Amino acid sequence: MAINNYYQENSAYLESNPSWHIEDSPWKAKQILRMIKKNSLQINSIAEIGCGAGEILNQLQTSLPENVLFTGFDISPDAIKMAQKRKSQRVSFRQEDMIKSREFFDLLLMIDVFEHVEDYMGFLRACKDKSEYKLFHIPLDASMFMIFRNKLLTMRKSVGHLHYFMKDTALATLSDTGYEIVDHFYTSIILDIPRKSIKSKMGYMPRRLLSLMSEDFAAKTIGGFSLMVLAK
Repeated sequence: MAINNYYQENSAYLESNPSWHIEDSPWKAKQILRMIKKNSLQINSIAEIGCGAGEILNQLQTSLPENVLFTGFDISPDAIKMAQKRKSQRVSFRQEDMIKSREFFDLLLMIDVFEHVEDYMGFLRACKDKSEYKLFHIPLDASMFMIFRNKLLTMRKSVGHLHYFMKDTALATLSDTGYEIVDHFYTSIILDIPRKSIKSKMGYMPRRLLSLMSEDFAAKTIGGFSLMVLAK
């Protein structure tokens, strides 16, 4: 898949991911709500940069108070075309580079985003002053299992990941670009919503057992985890 092909209509990314991962959105929204409630955040406006098909914001509007407004930004015409089907009185979408906007929000969501950006540290610095709180969901691709099986290139070709993180490097990246870490926790859609394939079932129990002993160890070895981070 070509790097940074999101600007194109009928992109290679859409060809490889025709659903734009809508099926994972209810689970991702649940993790976002968990962080909001855990930290008792009082918010009236939420923006999502790299909103994709818009289903995360669509899910959030059903669970947050009616005074909360949502704005989704994406540079992809394919994504915004899909997202516009989910717009409502409280949710709007724009094919626009959010960094160039002068608007300020209470909470900025970056859900599985900056691993796709070539200049990811410059991108993070540019996003820092766009909201009071920032909420990141960061895939932790850099596990022993992924490296040993040479799966990082698979992630690069299939979903466009250009950078690969473990918990420590993800948190260090945010700190190095000026963010104050407020809270973080691991997430794993593989454990929360087990896949039905035989291969997935074989990997479920070892991952579950290791995570019960130590999520840090499980994430670094067998993998299958992401990191949700709340920052200011």
